[in-house]
Amino acid sequence: MKDVKKIIVHCSATREGDDSINAEVIDRWHKKRGWKGIGYHFVILIDGSIETGRMINKCGAHTKGMNCSSIGVCYIGGVESERNDKGKYSAKDTRTPEQIATLLELLRLLKKIYPEAKINGHRDFAAKACPSFDATDEYKNI
Repeated sequence: MKDVKKIIVHCSATREGDDSINAEVIDRWHKKRGWKGIGYHFVILIDGSIETGRMINKCGAHTKGMNCSSIGVCYIGGVESERNDKGKYSAKDTRTPEQIATLLELLRLLKKIYPEAKINGHRDFAAKACPSFDATDEYKNI
């Protein structure tokens, strides 16, 4: 097993309620960017089910400079369903109750496997809103 220092929470930056997005779709997006495949290790669908992405013992492709020392977890959603007055989709915590429960359960399991790992949001390491909520604060007691 790799030395995991961080568990980093992401959103897919897709519209609220869009259940057409899954790990297979994200895999295609990431391959189009020239990556080997999906950069996240886990993807949490709108219904709360989990799909696997990269194998957990492989370096991810989700947070610059931290890919080989972290686990990437992505929930589907993270932006409003309608464009704002500037024609953009605004960041929004769109987690369904099922996603919230699954994310919490998955993070607790990962902390048991990697007890020294800290849980953060992607926004803690990049100038992005991702995951559209303060994951560091929300999960500080896990």
